[in-house]
Amino acid sequence: MTDLSVPFRERAGRALDDHFLQEALTIATTKFIELRREAFGSFPEGDALRDRARAIKEATLQRLDAHLERLIDRVEALGGHVHFARTAAEAREIILGIAKRTGARMAVKSKSMATEEIDLNEALEHAGVTPVETDLGEYIIQLAHEKPSHIIAPAIHKTKGQVAELFTRVLGRPAEPDPEALTRIARAELREKFLQADLGITGANFAVAETGTVVLVTNEGNGRMITSLPRVHVAVMGVEKVVPSMTDLMVFLAILARSATGQKLSVYTTMVQGPRRADELEGPDEFHLVLLDNGRIRQLAGTLREALSCLRCGACLNVCPVYRQIGGHAYGYTYPGPIGILLTAMLNGNAAVRDLAHASSLCGACLDACPVRIDIPRMLIALRKENVEAGRAPAAERSAFGAFARLLRHPALYRAAAPLARVLQRPLARGRRIRRLPLFFGAWTRTRDLPVVAPRTFSERWRALERER
Repeated sequence: MTDLSVPFRERAGRALDDHFLQEALTIATTKFIELRREAFGSFPEGDALRDRARAIKEATLQRLDAHLERLIDRVEALGGHVHFARTAAEAREIILGIAKRTGARMAVKSKSMATEEIDLNEALEHAGVTPVETDLGEYIIQLAHEKPSHIIAPAIHKTKGQVAELFTRVLGRPAEPDPEALTRIARAELREKFLQADLGITGANFAVAETGTVVLVTNEGNGRMITSLPRVHVAVMGVEKVVPSMTDLMVFLAILARSATGQKLSVYTTMVQGPRRADELEGPDEFHLVLLDNGRIRQLAGTLREALSCLRCGACLNVCPVYRQIGGHAYGYTYPGPIGILLTAMLNGNAAVRDLAHASSLCGACLDACPVRIDIPRMLIALRKENVEAGRAPAAERSAFGAFARLLRHPALYRAAAPLARVLQRPLARGRRIRRLPLFFGAWTRTRDLPVVAPRTFSERWRALERER
């Protein structure tokens, strides 16, 4: 667990000094970027489908209540049970109630950021139910007692050597740093768990309102085993994941895998419709869908509305120059990266991202990579503005920028300040850069280059040109 009492700057500094983390991040994110570029480069319809996906998301959010009601009706008509959770605590209570009623002692789980969001594993353990992550990346970090550091690649921060050492130490099975060998060990450990578990818990990439279909997108096949072998299946889904129709679903499937891993389609696309029917050989006796609000509905009229369109593909993390340097754990919350800052503000309030809102260069790479064109930089600026207006920015920072704003609003004062600044900067300037500012201003130059005040401002140069005419 990340210690949030440690300032973000210090957490980021530790990440920058972690050579194993730097190696793992460079290899993985570079590979993801290359695969995504190749996938869309050979897919001329890609940009048009991204526009179409964005339009579908916006239209769905405008009538979210109607689509959710239709989804609930269809799921219940198929024999499933639907629960609405306003908060993370309510979601945990619902799932623990199902586990207790059905006598579950072990729960196998597929990868789900929604269950990470509500801290479900800890709640299950406290209630005497053993949670077992079956996605390889999630299984690795569960053994390491860590949290995911990426939305789709939870163990992206670990090298294969570190995973081999972890398996050897925790599982007591000598492991070589070879991905195939490590996968075989995990498969052998997990195989019996699927058969022993009473409860299967998944997330949901999408849910189709017109058919009551819950859709899971995976590459390992564990999602299909979880939804078919245990006698009870619980799917946890943010309310924004609903899509109106199967036709709309096809649009998202065409761009999701390409954005996430560079695949045309993920290896497994699992579609679940309620519990097992009388003429079916496999499937759960009970199916439960937990619709999670946890701050989402409030943002339908909020500044973070666009973030509700997120497909959780992780593309914005892979291209973000900040994430690529510090990884996911430095962010401190469930969702890392550029979109993670917005989701953290949505779930925990703007005060939670006072520092994180500045953990972005605003370069726009996230907007370019997003399959539904979410304007993350615009919302990060809005968060910064709201935190400043709420007085959450440090007093020194507010004073400095307030003084600078007043200077810029008064041309005569600005013109007078330029010659004075040239004099004051002399002891601090080295060449064309000021390497270090005194007092609390030093925090700025500690991580940034600050150009010296020019020998002549643009206005001064313009006046000189006018005189020469």
